[in-house]
Amino acid sequence: MTQMPDHSSLYHPSFEKASCGFGLIANIDDEPSQWLVQTAIGALARLTHRGAVAADGKTGDGCGLLMKTPEQFLRAVAGEEGFDLNKQFAVGMVFLNPHETMAGRCRSELEKQLNAVGLATLGWRKVPVDPSVCGEEALRTLPIIEQIFVNAPDGMARALFNRQLCIARRRTERVLADIDPSFYVASLCANTLSYKGMVMPSVLAKFYRDLEDPRMQSAVCVFHQRFSTNTWPQWRLAQPFRLLAHNGEINTIQGNRNWARARAKNFQSDKLPDVSGLQPLVSMDGSDSSSLDNLLEVMLAGGMDVLQAMRLLVPPAWQADERLDPDIRAFYEFFGCHIEPWDGPAGVVMTDGRYAACTLDRNGLRPARYVLTDDRHLTIASEIGVYDYAPESVIEKGRLGPGEMLAVDLQDGKLLNTSAIHDQIKARAPYRRWLKKGIR
Repeated sequence: MTQMPDHSSLYHPSFEKASCGFGLIANIDDEPSQWLVQTAIGALARLTHRGAVAADGKTGDGCGLLMKTPEQFLRAVAGEEGFDLNKQFAVGMVFLNPHETMAGRCRSELEKQLNAVGLATLGWRKVPVDPSVCGEEALRTLPIIEQIFVNAPDGMARALFNRQLCIARRRTERVLADIDPSFYVASLCANTLSYKGMVMPSVLAKFYRDLEDPRMQSAVCVFHQRFSTNTWPQWRLAQPFRLLAHNGEINTIQGNRNWARARAKNFQSDKLPDVSGLQPLVSMDGSDSSSLDNLLEVMLAGGMDVLQAMRLLVPPAWQADERLDPDIRAFYEFFGCHIEPWDGPAGVVMTDGRYAACTLDRNGLRPARYVLTDDRHLTIASEIGVYDYAPESVIEKGRLGPGEMLAVDLQDGKLLNTSAIHDQIKARAPYRRWLKKGIR
């Protein structure tokens, strides 16, 4: 009898590659609107060709939105559920096991860990979804999708609140890792909320009925259409992740992961004295994008802002740039001793609720085009034409080059280019003086 070959050996996660569509739209003055959310949904649909579709014609590799917290909507639905929200609250988007017994165990563990860090859980809301728009492949692994509402104690700083949310979530993941691998928290933050899944972009708003609610308003939306080669799509691997969406490949991903694991004890911050609650710092078996998102999250928990952290993780080719400001050179030299670049070719869009930004790695081989219109909206995407703005409304347009970064500061209502971002970094940290003192 002839033995059939084992084709399963032809696949290995290390072979996974991606070439996706991504973008963001942000109101520079931090004015939320339903128009912005609907425009982001439409822009995502126009990136469908950058993704893949299964033989059932309805299952995609994954797509989604990451938006600045739609406070008006969340307060309204919280009232409908009977939840009394404090001035400061957070909502988590959670994928649960379809078997209710296991789902209940996971809910209890997350609540336990949130309570352990001093936060009050109000309850769970079943997110309205329409499974009829899902393909057969997506339905096989469709999780229970629920939102958990969490209150911060009166007087707790927003940064500390988000830090405690992060610690509680990671502790929960560690406890449940071997018990229920399907448990996944898509987002749990006071600043942002995620809607993503293994559906086609054209039906994302039909699957998540919240997105069609007229009360759903936001000032920022990051959107992403995933395309993967040699991968098995998963609900959890749909992007955006908790902070970013990524287009490309991180060439040194295994080395970067090993570095993060080996040097975890060197992560020190007065804001995060015990990093053990966040271990492992990065996922060792998820996608390269998810690992980058993991480490960015740790750096923010330690006190960096998202612009500073991304300049370190995906730096420009600064070594041979003779025009570079000495303070900025010192910044890259200092942290270059500790962090290897997470570049690829790679393009990244991100938001933490304060900033919305896009950066390209030093190769600049992923397209990122931007348009600023006279209604104070900035759009960045993998290509032009993601929405139909009037040509006469355009104030500025262009494309990011290798190592460049463009950001919106929602708090101050400013558009920041690479030079302005470097100026902010110089104002915050005297890296050149550190180097003169020999501190490494």
